Amino acid sequence: MGKKRSGAGLTGPQQAAKFLGVSVLSGVVLAGIAIPGAGALGLAAKGTVEGFDEIPANLKTPPLSQRTTILDAEGGLIATVYSRDRQVVPLTAISPYMQKAIVAIEDSRFYEHGAIDAKGILRAVNRNAQEGGAAQGASTLTQQYVKNVFVEEAGDDETKVREAQEKSLGRKIRELKYSIQVEEELGKKKILENYLNITYFGQQAYGIESAAQRYFSKPAKDLTLDESALLAGVVQSPSRFDPVNDAQEAMKRRNVVLQRMADMKDVSQAEADEAKKKPVTLKVTRPKNGCITAVKGAGFFCDYVRNTFLTDPVFGKTREERAKLWNQGGLTVRTTLDPQSQESVNESIKDHVNQDDKVATAVTLVQPGTGRVLAMGQSKPYGFGKNETQINFSVDKRMGGSNFGFPTGSTFKPFVAAAALERGVSAGKTYPSPHDMEYPSPVQTCGDKPWVNTSHDRVENESESEIGPYGMRDAMAKSVNTYFVEMISDNALGLCPVTEMTTKLGVIPADGTKLPEVPAIALGTEGMSPLTMANAYATFANRGVYCTPVALESITDAHGKALAVPKSQCDRVMAEKTADTVNTLLLGVIDSGTGTAAGLTDRQNAGKTGTTDSRYNAWFVGYTPNMAGATWVGSGGSKQVSMENITIGGQYYDKVYGGGLPGPIWKQAVSGALEGREAPPFTTVTIPESGMPAGGGRPTPNPNQNPNKPGKPGKPGGDGKPGGRPGGQTAAGATGGATGGNTPTNPFPDISLEPGFIGGPEGP
Repeated sequence: MGKKRSGAGLTGPQQAAKFLGVSVLSGVVLAGIAIPGAGALGLAAKGTVEGFDEIPANLKTPPLSQRTTILDAEGGLIATVYSRDRQVVPLTAISPYMQKAIVAIEDSRFYEHGAIDAKGILRAVNRNAQEGGAAQGASTLTQQYVKNVFVEEAGDDETKVREAQEKSLGRKIRELKYSIQVEEELGKKKILENYLNITYFGQQAYGIESAAQRYFSKPAKDLTLDESALLAGVVQSPSRFDPVNDAQEAMKRRNVVLQRMADMKDVSQAEADEAKKKPVTLKVTRPKNGCITAVKGAGFFCDYVRNTFLTDPVFGKTREERAKLWNQGGLTVRTTLDPQSQESVNESIKDHVNQDDKVATAVTLVQPGTGRVLAMGQSKPYGFGKNETQINFSVDKRMGGSNFGFPTGSTFKPFVAAAALERGVSAGKTYPSPHDMEYPSPVQTCGDKPWVNTSHDRVENESESEIGPYGMRDAMAKSVNTYFVEMISDNALGLCPVTEMTTKLGVIPADGTKLPEVPAIALGTEGMSPLTMANAYATFANRGVYCTPVALESITDAHGKALAVPKSQCDRVMAEKTADTVNTLLLGVIDSGTGTAAGLTDRQNAGKTGTTDSRYNAWFVGYTPNMAGATWVGSGGSKQVSMENITIGGQYYDKVYGGGLPGPIWKQAVSGALEGREAPPFTTVTIPESGMPAGGGRPTPNPNQNPNKPGKPGKPGGDGKPGGRPGGQTAAGATGGATGGNTPTNPFPDISLEPGFIGGPEGP
């Protein structure tokens, strides 16, 4: 009769022995019960054969999480990402030495027993009963595999991981039931293959293939005897026997494995002894995971791909479902990134803006007609170090971008023009366009309540020589602020058609808010992302058909099965004639306006410059019929930097304009991206002449004009976002002027001079 503790029943080990005896007598095969301390069994409900039979045997093996490979459009590697670095391989791709080593040290009777090793159990129970604890276990490889399945299924849920690894008799019995099922369904070879692919080998390496690559930079099929023994030894305690951090301890463990292999006649004693003499020689490949490892400067594009996956319902109804699929990995993701375009963007950024400059730049290129994102780069690299960032300046906040995007300045004006043209306003429409004026009031909105200039906010042009009247062609070329404010305030247009047009073009503030209905939006006072602007301008290039941006070409899972990917949705948002007219207007910006520095030499291109108040941001957004792109330069952090008397990329600028720095960045990037590619022309239209030559003659004085009164400076707001919205102000805090004061006076008032002729380069 078993010895009892005072005031209690049988000891824990004695209860286990009793359960073992009952089960064996009943014909139930038990496996590897590692006995915990007394009183922790929790076996009462399952201490009988009937209880054991009630445990369900429906183990569903989850797909093993593996690395995901992200490729460019030509199949070149961009990055490898994973939640667990694993590459599943068949048993035939694993060294026979490795197969024998893991069996020898973990379960030497693996091929002789079923789901359990009865001898091992009796030996373990006997020893544990003697020592009163869990001194020895008897888990078979099959049971270890089942336990790893539970751990894998737990994922990153720490509570579930702890439960899967819990040292309780109840868990052991559940493992047993599932182990019986696995033995019946899979067989020994498949169990061994699965075990070697699922188990953890330390150093972030899951599965034997990743372990072989991590420690020896070779595939698992090429592992030698001593290398196989080393890795087999690591499994028992990946931290204790880590050969990277403790080579001596790892060597001792390796030699134990080698001797065990010799004892099992897997190798001769001579072979084992020879292998024992070898030092631990590693060729470590450090873990490389995530978009920080991306090549070709594509870290932010990689991050955009990941966020696309996590936010698109095509990959799951909820973000949790999508994240589970992404973390499971094993995907091969072919993207739209064009290697030639990406390389050209990188070179242009490098040549114009330094990583440690006070300001940053971001460039994004897209393909008109398809929405394909071809390139994405910025001067602050993807990373965690100094002058690095994880904020993707090219995209909206929800896709990993800045909180508010960047005010676009005059690059917004083509949207106002497009809305006006769609409403039947002639491209020859003339407005007085004084140098300085109050915002006209009231202005029609989408609702019943018009916008009213209660604060008497004013708008002015960049140069005092910019005095109308102007027609649309010259106003666009010279970027005349007052012209477009008058246009958006005209009863023939109003604010609603403009906001409706921008919605169709996907021009939505980067923070996801609604574009405010105030006349100052005509001057680009709301924060946008370069991708948003590039893709909107691609609609002009595509003659009025807008296509949503896409970054994914195809995805296959670990089994080579193709997954559905989101497709670009293309819709006509304006008439062909409207787009052709805008294209003709923006060709003029390049030919003789503020964007001459962005003119390509081998093909037609159109575009628009933009510069914001205090020169915090400067833009060039341009396109050819087969490529569109946006370049932004400005303050990437919460601190706004005025780009006056500043050195950027090793070059001094007294004032940064959209055409002075972003324009040349865009030109170099697009020139390289399109080198050797077709150069289709635009379809252009005839723009009616305005009633009076722009900039000529002295116009009739305008009662709202006050050339001596400058515009109000922007007011900084919280979190680095420019300030409040009184009257005509918007989120950028601008009162209308796309640029600040300090404009030089024309000493020859009766002579028309080009903008910027005095005091620096062209206007915004």
